[in-house]
Amino acid sequence: MHEPVTFHFDVDGENFSSAGEASVIIKKKLRQLGFSPDIIRRVSIAMYEGEINMVIHANGGAADVTVMDEYIEIVLSDKGPGIPDVELAMREGFSTARENIRALGFGAGMGLPNMKKYTDYMKIDTEVGVGTKITMRVNTTG
Repeated sequence: MHEPVTFHFDVDGENFSSAGEASVIIKKKLRQLGFSPDIIRRVSIAMYEGEINMVIHANGGAADVTVMDEYIEIVLSDKGPGIPDVELAMREGFSTARENIRALGFGAGMGLPNMKKYTDYMKIDTEVGVGTKITMRVNTTG
């Protein structure tokens, strides 16, 4: 595979039951492309956490995945409220999720920390009142 393979997903911000569908599809595609279970697991976890965050905090968004020989890049973009304090948001257990979201079992404050934990690179571009773009990479070689 020398040419990049790209996938685009719209993440529905109204539907918790469909949250995570894109990560399931990517998991299957990466398996078909022959990636190792560890790489697939790391990409799936990071992407799932990002999808859930977009549903909880931003009323949905878009997920774009580019699969290359050297790495897999995940770009999550939304037009949500933005993240006022990225450093605080990166702390395990910190969450701004509403109580009704927490009652569903979401919003434990592990989304961004897990996204960072399972990727080799993560950059957060955010502007309050405009939205957030998170770029993550999982290296596929050495």
